[in-house]
Amino acid sequence: MTQPAAIVALVAVAIVTAIIGARGLRVSRTPADFLVAARQVPPFLNASAISGEYLSAASFLGIAGLTLLEGLGALWYAVGYVAGYLVLLAAVAAPLRRFGAYTIPDFAEGRLGSPLLRRVATVMVLVISGFYLLPQLKGAGITLEVAFGGPYWIGVVVLGVVVTTGIASGGMKSITLVQAFQYWLKLTAIAVPAVALLLFFHHGSFGSVQQTVAPIFSRRTDVVFPDAETISVHRAVTVQALGNVDGASLRGALRLVHGNYTVAAGTHLSFPAGSAAPDLSSAPAPAGSAWASPLVHLNGVADHPMAATYGVLLATALGAIGLPHILVRFYTNRDGQGARRTTAVVIALLSCFYVFPALFAALGRLEAPGLYVTSQTDSVVLVLPRLVSSGIAGTLLGALVAAGAFAAFLSTSSGLLISMAGAISHDILGRGVRAFRFAAVALGVIATALGLLVAGISINLLVGWAFAIAASSFGPLLLLGIWWRRLTWVGALMGLVLGGGAASAAVVLAMAGVGQQGWPAVLLSEPAIWTVPLAFLAMVLGSLATRRSLPADVTGKLLALHLPEHLRRHRPAAASFPP
Repeated sequence: MTQPAAIVALVAVAIVTAIIGARGLRVSRTPADFLVAARQVPPFLNASAISGEYLSAASFLGIAGLTLLEGLGALWYAVGYVAGYLVLLAAVAAPLRRFGAYTIPDFAEGRLGSPLLRRVATVMVLVISGFYLLPQLKGAGITLEVAFGGPYWIGVVVLGVVVTTGIASGGMKSITLVQAFQYWLKLTAIAVPAVALLLFFHHGSFGSVQQTVAPIFSRRTDVVFPDAETISVHRAVTVQALGNVDGASLRGALRLVHGNYTVAAGTHLSFPAGSAAPDLSSAPAPAGSAWASPLVHLNGVADHPMAATYGVLLATALGAIGLPHILVRFYTNRDGQGARRTTAVVIALLSCFYVFPALFAALGRLEAPGLYVTSQTDSVVLVLPRLVSSGIAGTLLGALVAAGAFAAFLSTSSGLLISMAGAISHDILGRGVRAFRFAAVALGVIATALGLLVAGISINLLVGWAFAIAASSFGPLLLLGIWWRRLTWVGALMGLVLGGGAASAAVVLAMAGVGQQGWPAVLLSEPAIWTVPLAFLAMVLGSLATRRSLPADVTGKLLALHLPEHLRRHRPAAASFPP
């Protein structure tokens, strides 16, 4: 069903984004403007922009959706997303800014002196950013599908066009104010509905989420099946049916008894209040005790949950320091001290935000069990306000969360596209505004096409895979490159290829459905638990075996990383560009 208020909200976000971005268009002229906003962004503004860029579809929709689907253990994703900035604050932010590079490949070549390493790092930028961009496009598809009642592809195409146009027009200087605005919009859009649903609308006791039975419909609920599904009924129930069930066209009462039923796409089933929600045969909803478990349950199943939890934490905490679109933000600060202050503020801003997805997940378990039946748990933040309140309050709250969700996709997609376009234009095509714009348009078209193919994969899983690849490649490269004198370009190359390659291969196999249970499911779905140690080991052993490849001016480069700006008398030799 079309939601006019949500449509107005989405259009308003797009217009405000365009107006703010136009300000940057008037002052973006040089490559430094497009890539690092001329290194003149103050800490609080930069922290707001980083938070707006970082809080992606996985944060706004995916964490609540995955927690609803798999249980409270999925909140470890939120813990890891914030913990990554503690690592950034302590070990990476200030040294990286002092080095004076534009991109991660710049840092790799500047620190280790290898053009080949730079090219491999550029490929990894594209792989990581590409995996991260896909769930943003999926989130936009879901949001506009809910708002317009139309097909999934509309949101994917709209987001692709808006983001590509904005980035090609104004680059980093244009998008900084946009992303800062979008952080505060996202915080408002998730906090206000969550608090309103918690305080002013009727809902069941939170203690009932730990019940051992299936989720219960608290009110009469009409469930619409967008795709054909096979459901498993465990308690007999009489529903009102409109559509096709087990090959028979129905209009009226239908008695469902214990067993499996095939429901055609477009079928409506109306369940009475107090009835148990059926399961999807392919993905049964976890019982209350399993849902309340503090450990990660992959696909709702407790397959080695401790190992899966460690895999999530390792991927998210180390992956944050290896995300190209986040790291490039620290180059926009004036100096290393500004980068540290920025990181500290980011931790506070993210901590405020991540309180609210958990509330949506718990309320969704109580109020929206139909999302389990239709495999639409990723949309819980979008649909819950209207399910709980059918009046004007529910409509307005639904429009607000739709606006926040669209802002989430816009801000993160913008940062990712800047990172990818910067890598191609700066590290492959040669520097220049024309090369940046060409790369942005080409990548936007390709990403939009690929976004149409990931409709059936969880948003948070897609983002988690991007983090796993980043943690297994750029995470070790940055930590060792900044803090270990003996790192050589050969060792770094071995770590990037083995760690990043193994993580990418595991992700591709998981997407293909390989390893659905047991240890294969853990090792492929959460590969960081073994690919991160593999990357570190490869870099250390490879460097020790190739000591002659150590850069001759390694001491000067380490001073460029660690010596505060006010103690320098001359520009550091390792910096490729003026700080």
